[in-house]
Amino acid sequence: MINVGLLGCGNIGRIIAKGQDNFKITAVYDTAEAKVNAFGKEFGAVPYTDFASFLKESCDVIVEAASAAAVKSHAKDVLKSGKDIIIMSVGALADEAFREELLDTARENSCKIHIPSGAVLGLDNIKVGQIAKVDKILLRTTKSPASLKREISERTQLFGGKAGDCVREFPKNTNVAESLSLAVGKDIDVELWADPAEDRNMHEIFFEGEFGEIYARIRNVPSPDNPATSYLAALSILSLLRNLDSPLVIGA
Repeated sequence: MINVGLLGCGNIGRIIAKGQDNFKITAVYDTAEAKVNAFGKEFGAVPYTDFASFLKESCDVIVEAASAAAVKSHAKDVLKSGKDIIIMSVGALADEAFREELLDTARENSCKIHIPSGAVLGLDNIKVGQIAKVDKILLRTTKSPASLKREISERTQLFGGKAGDCVREFPKNTNVAESLSLAVGKDIDVELWADPAEDRNMHEIFFEGEFGEIYARIRNVPSPDNPATSYLAALSILSLLRNLDSPLVIGA
């Protein structure tokens, strides 16, 4: 049984908690006292509003399911405590200086930073871009105007440029862009579109190089109670947790 500490008890946290199988959420942290107490009572986890006390719990891994701000505030302390961390809000790592500092801290403490597959497929093979010649890698993300909090009546491109810039401009909607950038080892090209005809979160990946050509399209069902997040992203964390202690490693 893997003991898990959960950082954040919102929509994603609840999906993870409901999927407990070979892992157990033993502790949960959130700044909203009433919310974290209710969560702890429902799922049998010790609730905390003090992060230092939360880190003293005996957990094998901490799952961040809160925000990029939470990653920047707490991820380094998690690693310093000797615990591995799973980061949901990958956009926080678009800050290169912060990312390098976090990696150094992980090395110093012999810890791992896990990045789940999130709302896309194929991060395992995208990693070949670190060792093979890449001619093109483009992420085209299309979402409903409502999920982007925009009032738009026709298909409109909101952004075109590099992943790092897109993550900074749309931090709650483009974690996929940073995940792909980390996988390929470079700042990828990104287009972000709002389309009133689209009722799902759609990601298209165009990947070309000496290995051939890859095109993938993923149309995700929005996560319950949070249309800005794909349900697949939450399920990918659940899958990662259920396989952490498996002797068979697939697609690594």
